[in-house]
Amino acid sequence: MVLREILTRQWWRFQDDLFPTAEEDLGPLSEKHRALIVVLETVCVERFLPYVHGLVGRPLAERTALARAFIAKAIFNLPTTRVLIDLLQGDVRLRRLCGWERRTDIPSEATFSRGFQEFAQHNFPARIQEALIKATLGTTIVGHIARDSTAIEAREKPSRTEKKVKPKKKRGRRRKDEPEPEPEPNRIEQQKNMTLAEMLADLPKACTFGCKRNAKGHTESWIGYKLHIDTADGDIPVSALLTSASPHDSQAAIPLATMTAQRVINLYDLMDSAYDNDGIKDHSIGLGHIPIIDINPRRNTELKADIEREATARNTINFQTAEDVRYNQRSSAERVNSNLKDNFGGRHVRVRGHAKVYTHLMFGLLSITALQLMRLVT
Repeated sequence: MVLREILTRQWWRFQDDLFPTAEEDLGPLSEKHRALIVVLETVCVERFLPYVHGLVGRPLAERTALARAFIAKAIFNLPTTRVLIDLLQGDVRLRRLCGWERRTDIPSEATFSRGFQEFAQHNFPARIQEALIKATLGTTIVGHIARDSTAIEAREKPSRTEKKVKPKKKRGRRRKDEPEPEPEPNRIEQQKNMTLAEMLADLPKACTFGCKRNAKGHTESWIGYKLHIDTADGDIPVSALLTSASPHDSQAAIPLATMTAQRVINLYDLMDSAYDNDGIKDHSIGLGHIPIIDINPRRNTELKADIEREATARNTINFQTAEDVRYNQRSSAERVNSNLKDNFGGRHVRVRGHAKVYTHLMFGLLSITALQLMRLVT
């Protein structure tokens, strides 16, 4: 069955069955409540949680309800878990959608914290997002994948980056018969011979200082992490990984492209000038894709002047190449980044550590993925 037909049937099920039934039981629903219903029915978190009833000892709090509550926290863009609990106690509709009938059923803040730690240990929202992408886009051909990163500010102490101790060079001039020492391969060159697990393990994940030049040419700095996202047509996040704030964007391009290739089949890879590297281009071509990367002149003033003259000439005659038209689709990555930060908790990181920060962000990306899939038919 075609993807559009599957999503259309799902959407009509929401309109004809779920929304009217929920309004009869709970009362009028706001847009946030409707969005929560769409996400919960699309992702089905209960399928990814183990059955824990019948174990020896005190029973655990219902993990399905906790997972639903954290998705609601991302959709309602709530800053803290304390605010989430207060909203659950006052909003009957939200409380029942998450799975609690009475106020006394809502667990304490400490229970929420323990549940979130378990989700972080098992990479829970990322696994659901991967399964959702494979189930919906895995059998279709995606035209473009836009790759970009965004700064994630964290409230924790940055770790000091360890300086590499360079071996002392032999004093004096090199002998004529002595071979010239080979330069050490950088991270991108090393990734060519690594598996995906090895590449992910090699990327730095500690909280560090980050520095990045924005679209206006100004340099911005922050303390925290950097989230790298691959976005498909329709502003649908396909895969994401979190690194320290200090590594360059290009160092995460090859592992991120490998993750995406395992989930969807795409034709074009769209990247800005930060990814202008021969190793990244060769890897994209090796995956069967066509890389469209903005040229980075670096310190080559002549090349920079040639690029400016070429852009001026094309604007004069109002001419665009096919690559330029496709490259404009890269704006979908910017929209996902801003949507995550403005509407799905990307600016409210109150947890510490790579695993918890990644889990917090993935709850927001999971919600965006489900909602954008439904918007394909609306």
